[in-house]
Amino acid sequence: MLYASRYLRIMDPLMEGPDVQYVQKRLKELGFYTGPANGVYSPETRDAVIRAQQNFGLTADGVVGPDTYNALGLSPKDDVTVAPEYVIIIDTRTLQLSLRQFGREIGVFPVAVGTPNTPTPLGDWKIIQKTKNPGGPFGVRWMRLNCPWGGYGIHGTDNEASIGSAASHGCIRMRNDDITRIYELVPLGTRVKITGDAFTGRLLRIGVEPGSDVLRVQQILQMLGYYRGDLDGFYGPATESAVVQFQRAQGLSPDGIVGPLTYDRLQLANDLVLGDRRP
Repeated sequence: MLYASRYLRIMDPLMEGPDVQYVQKRLKELGFYTGPANGVYSPETRDAVIRAQQNFGLTADGVVGPDTYNALGLSPKDDVTVAPEYVIIIDTRTLQLSLRQFGREIGVFPVAVGTPNTPTPLGDWKIIQKTKNPGGPFGVRWMRLNCPWGGYGIHGTDNEASIGSAASHGCIRMRNDDITRIYELVPLGTRVKITGDAFTGRLLRIGVEPGSDVLRVQQILQMLGYYRGDLDGFYGPATESAVVQFQRAQGLSPDGIVGPLTYDRLQLANDLVLGDRRP
């Protein structure tokens, strides 16, 4: 499955956040955007994204998803040196963040991580951007990771009830008091190690074992009006037919198989219908 943090796009009200600002800065570096890097996904930002997508041979829809993130690439100015004093370790299974200083644990905090359909990216990263008071769903602090295929970070939240669950679009959420404490301690370049179970997504087709992933696809297709069968997690002819209809509508190869591209388009369609703007 393709990782994707939240899909940046035109919404009412306009989407705002440090992830938008990162995209704007990268578009400016590449010569596609001349407006302000103010973190607001404006029509001018969308138009710049479309120009970039056309240049890269992508679907020019003005939506920043995983393909567009990958095409934009990491900023060449990402020259932040690794800082040795602190390391942050996040376990997506236990939903905990551990802060260590020179190998000694100095704090453990509960977090919210990505859902199985929008997972938190596992791996070894570092903090390359820090922002105070980003507001909204980002809470009081934001620390961006150098993950090249999305706007992932560790941040506060305006929904602290979600802490301790798999609820985000891939970011790591913390209570605002907790993220404030960590923010003041760790410098740019702090290492972040994210561990857990990788969710890659099965190829779904006729003959696969029933499962919650099939059920999720059925739920989205039903919401979009393509599927009218039972929500039973069984990939039968009715599910395959709905997938084919959806793929045709999206300009994908109508093979009836749910692979990475179809997963991605399903998630985007889901977010568009629900107006989901969660980081």
